[in-house]
Parts: sequence; structure tokens; C-alpha cells
Amino acid sequence: MRHHQVFEMKGPASTPIQLRPGPRDPERTRERILAAALGEFSTKGFAGARVAVIARRARINKRMLYHYFGDKAGLFREVLRRKMTQRAAWAASAPDDPAQSLPYWFERALQDPEWIRLQQWEALQGGAGKVMDEEARREAAAAGVENIRSRQQRGFIDLQLDPRHVLLAMVSLTTYSQAFPQVARLITGLSPQDPRFRIERANFLQQIGAALRPPNGAEKRVSTGPTGPGESQVA
Repeated sequence: MRHHQVFEMKGPASTPIQLRPGPRDPERTRERILAAALGEFSTKGFAGARVAVIARRARINKRMLYHYFGDKAGLFREVLRRKMTQRAAWAASAPDDPAQSLPYWFERALQDPEWIRLQQWEALQGGAGKVMDEEARREAAAAGVENIRSRQQRGFIDLQLDPRHVLLAMVSLTTYSQAFPQVARLITGLSPQDPRFRIERANFLQQIGAALRPPNGAEKRVSTGPTGPGESQVA
């Protein structure tokens, strides 16, 4: 008889939720469910996550979970939606200068390992095919590209660069070491959790960001605040 191994991505999100019981409160119940779901989905992926486990960790029955979110897919969509909302809020404070925005998004990646794990599982389980909530996420990606284009037009990033690939490069530069910590350790000799690695990486990203600026002599405009609806949710 073959025995199938079950692989889980370990991290802070897999820690059981410890909340004091209290009177029924729909909003608090939703929050408990979503917190438990984020932990389960980021640890096991959508296919491996179990509604029964989420319900148990949230201290509710499955019927109540279905009442709030309809089904497992509806719950996953809400987890994604909340993550994207969080990242949009971060984007509103992101600097325009790539020498500052790359270190900024690197720090956000350190704060949000669940987002990276959700996407890792998505790639493992679905490959390059369509993803959950594809249309909304395409719109978010398009907004990110428009943000890069706006920064090019305002003199922060070289106009000769393809804004799509600038954004993709920024995502890679700021998340890869967290997504593949073993590779980062093998190459640098340091764990991505080591403070020395974080300092070195932030300094390197600042240098790379400076290289994305227009050539010397090109017009440079000063940012006066958020760049509007085209703000990137990534870098």
C-alpha cells in the first residue's frame, strides 16, 4: 500500500488561533473565519485546505462558515480580496522614486509572508492557467503597469524601459528571497531572516532602483503625493 505524503508550508500563519470566547458577534465571527482561512490556505493551498479545519480553528460549525461565504471558493476569494485591499493601502504610501520604492516593497514582503505563500501554492496547483478572481487581479496588475508608466512620464523611471517588465522585475526583486529562502541562503550565505541579509538586500535594492532612473540630464519631477488610481499594489 502506498502512503501519500502531505506537504505543508510552515510559517506564522499555521499557528492555531487563540481567541477568547464571547457573545455572538457577526463581524468578529467573520474575522475569526478569515484569519483561520488565511492560515489554512497559505499553509496548504486552495486544493489542500479543508473547510472543517478552518471551521474548527475559527470555533464555529461548517454551516455557519457557508452562511457567511457560500462555499470554499467564496471564502478564498474574500481572503484574496482583503489581501489586495491591504496591498492597495500600502501602495498609497509607496514612494515614486524606484531607489526608495524597491526597499519599501521589500519590507512589505517581509511583513506579509502569507501573500507570497498563497501565490506559491497557486503556481504549484494551477501552473500558468487562470487563477481565482482572475479579472479583478488582472485589473490590479494593469493598474500597477499604469503606475510605472505614470512614473516614467513624471521623470522617475527611464522611459526606454517596458513598464510591464519593470513591474515584473520589481516584484521579483522584492519577493524572491522570501519565496525561496534556501536559494538566498545558498547564494549569500545568510538566511533572509538574518538582519544582515535584510540590510544588504535593502542597500542593493536602493542601488538597483537608482539604475532605473532616467539618464543624467533627463527631467526629474518631484512627487507631491499619491499618484492616483494607477497606484501599483506591488512595487
